[in-house]
Amino acid sequence: MIDDELVAGVEEAIRKAVAGEIMPRWRQLAKHEVVEKAGPHDLVTVADQRAEEQLTVSLSALLPGSVVVGEETVHDDPGSYEALLGDAPVWIVDPVDGTRQFVRGEDGFCTLVTLARHGELLASWTFAPARELLATARLGGGAELNGVPIHSGSPEPGKTLEVACSHPDFTDEDQKRALLGLRTEGVAPRPCGSAGLEYLAVATGAVDATAFSWEKAWDHAAGLLLVTEAGGAQGTVAGKPFSIAGGNALPFSAARDEATLRRILGLLAGGH
Repeated sequence: MIDDELVAGVEEAIRKAVAGEIMPRWRQLAKHEVVEKAGPHDLVTVADQRAEEQLTVSLSALLPGSVVVGEETVHDDPGSYEALLGDAPVWIVDPVDGTRQFVRGEDGFCTLVTLARHGELLASWTFAPARELLATARLGGGAELNGVPIHSGSPEPGKTLEVACSHPDFTDEDQKRALLGLRTEGVAPRPCGSAGLEYLAVATGAVDATAFSWEKAWDHAAGLLLVTEAGGAQGTVAGKPFSIAGGNALPFSAARDEATLRRILGLLAGGH
């Protein structure tokens, strides 16, 4: 299903959507082009909407019979999320991951696209246009950043672990208690920015782990494949791999290596 021609076609589709719908609006958004969804930290812009519309058309054409599960489409039609459980190949799309940063005119945002089938992540693309970064991963084929293989490696012994965590506004009381488990010697938790860019940082070894308490597939699918193909590991506090279809025990983590993952999950479980 995934050959070099498809990979190149997806990259072209992403770059075209970003160049046409997202970057012309970066630092140029009018007030009426930004709308709150669930609250002040959950925003959507005309750039998100139009880029997703374009990607839905182009990605579906690249792989006949495939379907798209996009953040903005699911907001309008929650039932479309169930396609993740179906038999058809699924494109999981987050047109602007890090919308708050995008709205503020910062460069910490990216476009995320993942191809999955039967819940298995097959290929992913993480494109941060303002930083000129494109990270890709293929199941069993490794991970690359701007065409160069990347490896997450392992933290240096005794190093304080930097962990990107769910923003407090997106956690319930149980999850807040779990995340408090990271407030211990040798661990430095901080609120995350764009989830896609935090995963990229783990995949390159710039950040040691994530600890997230929400499970929408468009935020996590691309990054989870990127981290695991770079040599990292992922799992939930229940000791099971994270499922993109949902129903996970939360929080969950992705980390540079298996030992770091076990440590973070142990601290999260102890915080409950």
